Amino acid sequence: MLTHFSAALGVLALLTVVPGPDMAVVTRRALVAGPGDALRTVGGIVTGLLVWGALTVAGLAAVLAASPAAYLIVRLLGAGYLIFLGAQALWQHRRAASEAAAEAASAAGAAAPTDSGQPAVGSPWRVGLVSNVLNPKIAVFYTGLLPTLAPPNLPAAWAMTLLVLLHAVLTLAWLGGYVLLLSKAGPVLYKPRVRRALGRTTGVVLIGFGLVVATTSG
Repeated sequence: MLTHFSAALGVLALLTVVPGPDMAVVTRRALVAGPGDALRTVGGIVTGLLVWGALTVAGLAAVLAASPAAYLIVRLLGAGYLIFLGAQALWQHRRAASEAAAEAASAAGAAAPTDSGQPAVGSPWRVGLVSNVLNPKIAVFYTGLLPTLAPPNLPAAWAMTLLVLLHAVLTLAWLGGYVLLLSKAGPVLYKPRVRRALGRTTGVVLIGFGLVVATTSG
């Protein structure tokens, strides 16, 4: 059992650290509203994993994964939400850049204004939750790959619950550590030019992930 559990831990850890929409959403939140909001976004993402885990144990996620129509609906909703977040990020940083330029032009000789950006829209926990709940890939992963990692000498429901909780803990630790790393790099990341550049990059990445989700089947 220990060998099987170690293999499952390795696979889940690898899947957790691969960059994806979750990291882009957290990055955007950290840049716009700071590490506190980013950590609450991580909490929403982890809650989304637990929701999918509960649906998987109850057998509902398998129904979604096996239904092309249901899968398509959730996939398009998820893609649309990621594209919306990306477009929102681009618009906010464009407005921030325009306002900073206008202030600089009207204050000749004065100190450069601080670019605080635009306030993040929506609850950070809800943003993380929705971005994860609308990701049908998790349903496919939980119903397709996760059962193959389950320890064979445990009841199926208990084994799946254990793996879902493990995945949630790994995600919390990884994204939480990532937010801590961003906060440590704050003096550099929160310079107006760097923040605007990262904000635009994050917006493009989110839109890119949305398009990938929308155009990738199965």
